[in-house]
Amino acid sequence: MMSQEVFYILAINPGSTSTKLAVYENEKPLFQKTVYHSARELAPFGGDISAQYEYRKEQVLKCLAQAGFDLAKLSAVVGRGGLLKPIEGGVYFVDERVIEDALIGVQGQHASNLGVQLAKGIADNYGAPSFFVDPPSVDEFEPLARLSGLPELPRRSILHALNLKAVGRRMAGDVGRKFEDLNLILAHLGGGISVVASRRGRFIDGSNATEEGPFSPERSGHVPVRGLIQLCYSGKYTARELDRKLVGQGGLVAYLGTNDASEVEKRVKSGDAQAQLVFEAMAYQVAKEIGAMACVLAGQVDYIVLTGGLAFSELFTGWVRGRTHWIAPVLVYPGEEEMRAMVEGALRVLRGEEKPRVYP
Repeated sequence: MMSQEVFYILAINPGSTSTKLAVYENEKPLFQKTVYHSARELAPFGGDISAQYEYRKEQVLKCLAQAGFDLAKLSAVVGRGGLLKPIEGGVYFVDERVIEDALIGVQGQHASNLGVQLAKGIADNYGAPSFFVDPPSVDEFEPLARLSGLPELPRRSILHALNLKAVGRRMAGDVGRKFEDLNLILAHLGGGISVVASRRGRFIDGSNATEEGPFSPERSGHVPVRGLIQLCYSGKYTARELDRKLVGQGGLVAYLGTNDASEVEKRVKSGDAQAQLVFEAMAYQVAKEIGAMACVLAGQVDYIVLTGGLAFSELFTGWVRGRTHWIAPVLVYPGEEEMRAMVEGALRVLRGEEKPRVYP
């Protein structure tokens, strides 16, 4: 019997103060490391994400050299897709149009925009293809989901699509079904929270993790709009300061001074009434959003799936389950496996199981 072809894939996932790397031989991880970037190291770039490209590339190559990996063996490099144009889910080639939109931050500046730049920059040096998979800008919303109430402010799809799609596929396989045959409500519970209605594999609606939905460890989620207008014109904050207050300093950080959910859970278990109120309120808002997505799917829900770092908390998931189990069975897949999800996407293309898409 012919042996399975061996593919070596490098995955790169840049964050605001770190860059995660992984080298896989097919589905087997050979090397994984997180390279941390101190405030002192990033200071010379003055907050310009794209200006960090050469620095981060050098750090990645140095790390791989120290690990003794021969980059000439690479079959592909896959990078974390950033805030690109609204596109359907899938595996995409990294081309010059992708790089251009990542550089200008077509939907906003974020460290993940560097993922496609690093993938192409390294892959091109070794004659390998470069891909990105299910970026945060995956947009499969139906027309009804786009109206907000003001024509000037259409709803945008900014989601934890990479982890949500990967967990949806994994969960479907675990129950002996295909992701494309199921109606699911998927909730990514991390530093930001996305709750989506997935109809037969397409995310037809969902809470934008940067500006709506439940509050999270460090984001405000939905806030009273007229009160927000008053804050904007109060003279107390610049636009940048207020934006940071909503994304980065909201949620648990605003109420309890920490974005560490495990610390909050310890406070709850020690009898801290305020910590319990806030932590349970976050679960309450997640459950409400799940209920909203059940309406989107007209009650035809096969499973509710909870994933992300917060899903490790049995206390938190228990509160969510208690309010939503009547809708559909609730399954929990703790943590996020974005590196594995990126590699799995590249493998589907390399094996001919999925046709790579071209960025519009």
